[in-house]
Amino acid sequence: MTEFGTRPLCTESYGSRRTRRYQPLPDGTLKCVPDGADEQAYRSLRDVFMSIFLPQGYPESVSPDYLAYQIWDTVQAFASSITGTLATQAVLKGVGVGDETSTVAAATVTWILKDGTGMLGRILFAWSKGNKLDCDAKQWRLFADVLNDVAILMEILAPAFPACFTLIVCVSGFFKCIVGVAGGATRAALTMHQARRDNMADVSAKDGSQETLVNLAGLLCSLFLIPLVADNLHLTYALYGLFTILHLYANYRAVRAVCMETLNQARLRLVLHHFLRWGKVPSPALANPKEPLLPGCHHQLRLVLGPPLHTVVSSTADFQKALEGSSSNYLLFFNQSAGAVSVVLHQQAGSVDVIKACSHALVQEALLYRDVAAFAVEREPLLALQRRLQEEPYKKDWTSVSEMQQLMDKIFPTFLTGLTSAGWITDRNLLGPEEWRVDWAVGGKKSL
Repeated sequence: MTEFGTRPLCTESYGSRRTRRYQPLPDGTLKCVPDGADEQAYRSLRDVFMSIFLPQGYPESVSPDYLAYQIWDTVQAFASSITGTLATQAVLKGVGVGDETSTVAAATVTWILKDGTGMLGRILFAWSKGNKLDCDAKQWRLFADVLNDVAILMEILAPAFPACFTLIVCVSGFFKCIVGVAGGATRAALTMHQARRDNMADVSAKDGSQETLVNLAGLLCSLFLIPLVADNLHLTYALYGLFTILHLYANYRAVRAVCMETLNQARLRLVLHHFLRWGKVPSPALANPKEPLLPGCHHQLRLVLGPPLHTVVSSTADFQKALEGSSSNYLLFFNQSAGAVSVVLHQQAGSVDVIKACSHALVQEALLYRDVAAFAVEREPLLALQRRLQEEPYKKDWTSVSEMQQLMDKIFPTFLTGLTSAGWITDRNLLGPEEWRVDWAVGGKKSL
């Protein structure tokens, strides 16, 4: 029999961060014995810090890339806080703070125009680009930070051009409000990615606490810097350049640290081309670092998912030809002269149908801009289609369309299985289809 009180009655743990043992004592009470009692003071301090600034259940409650992203996000926020202080000082100087000849009314009008222009920019940008921010969150996040640095530079330079000061600060305010919309929306998209236990509110709140702490540190540093740069333009420009370089580098590293498992067009293009070339689907960890962060890096067709039918087909014959032999919940229309692929989606099209439709369009793009001879998957049929496309580039060949559809029906099931096995999410996507759906009779429908 085991000696009484030496073996723990039970153990408990708080996530993966700490454990405790409960031992029975001779008097019938339970004694709590934390592991690592010698480090208890250090653990208590660390636990307090983590409970204030990290989501509950960290690291299990967030995505694996959370810590790397937050570290670089903290660095960029600190750099942005410093340059923002330099810009604020320049704007206050420009509106007349410390200048006896300036009037309160003039400064107020300038500030109202600056804020009003920014509000207008916020509305226009959200209207024109709001539905694209989820799809390319990394690109828009980087865009927002570059535009923020441009806006800060304009504010720092504005006092040097008093005749155009109001115009410059209005344009800067316009840019900053665009930054607010793009940065806030992409932050929400990244929070959705990071939250793994339906804890978006907690992740967002702790991100706000981290940002507040960093901004407070930036303000304290600014208290020492402002007296140094008050009458020294060269030092102001030097500090702006230094912290802007740090800001952009930290933002690049933060965005590169994000590893998203949902497919947008850029990630699907990378994954599909790798599959066609090597016959296997790369994991999110392999594909994400290769995702382009700047638009227009490669030859691409303009892809429109879910457009209204009348914008892509104008004759009954063409529509009927597109329907022939199609068993999928989409119809693809290729206009090579316009460099565009339009994909009409069926009323019952789900996420997997959209992924297949986009994959079909990307294979069409590969026939135009890629060396199909290097592909390992269905090389001979793809080569035949590529030759036919090159020989008569602007001819509507419905036979080729039908053959391409049959080829996709053959390729896609293996590709879809590979996506799931590699860890990609297929029950939702970030491919950004429009809302138009068409209801037609899908003849001879096959399962995906």
